[in-house]
Amino acid sequence: MTNSNNSHANQQDGAGWVYSDTVKEHFFNPKNLLQENPKNYKADGVGYVGSPACGDMMKIWIKVDKLTDTIAECKWQTFGCASAIASTSILSIMVTEKGGMALEDAMKITPQDIVNRLSGLPDKKIHCSVLGDKAIRAAINDYFRKSKQEHRIIKEKSEIICRCLDVTNTEIENAVLEGGKKFEDIQKRTKAGTGCGACRPRVERMIEQYKMQYYGE
Repeated sequence: MTNSNNSHANQQDGAGWVYSDTVKEHFFNPKNLLQENPKNYKADGVGYVGSPACGDMMKIWIKVDKLTDTIAECKWQTFGCASAIASTSILSIMVTEKGGMALEDAMKITPQDIVNRLSGLPDKKIHCSVLGDKAIRAAINDYFRKSKQEHRIIKEKSEIICRCLDVTNTEIENAVLEGGKKFEDIQKRTKAGTGCGACRPRVERMIEQYKMQYYGE
């Protein structure tokens, strides 16, 4: 796992850069990157997520202030594109600035929160920011497990939407995040609705819901 991507690392002068200055700063100068061997870093919680669709993988380590129930430190390593790296970098600042974010608040961070702090991302890269919010929740849940606070764990739930092909809401959400904005796009990516077609109205409603949630459309 690394904090660079060959397709972007060769643009050391920023030529042809299509991202905001904030993304550029956090890609070329990532904050809170874990430089040491992870085995030597004593974290209270660890979260790992990956997206086979785009190849991005992310790991986050957190230390928790037990007295205030806030995130005292957040370290990370990410393998992926500039968006994935910048998203993780800015997220590590978001959860530790101003004395540290409360765990309950950190669990509610959305991809749009991350995108806003980055001054925007290209639509096709929004899905990279989703790794960040999922990774921080995974790290906090890991802390809850290790500290015997299982009642505070929040689980990601999936529901089968297309019963013919067992396509879940999570797969549909990820397809929208990867750029699909029409039913035909989602159908091509997930095969939802290629059976009896009864799920199509619900899938179309979900597409609109996710477009509004992540893109404000």
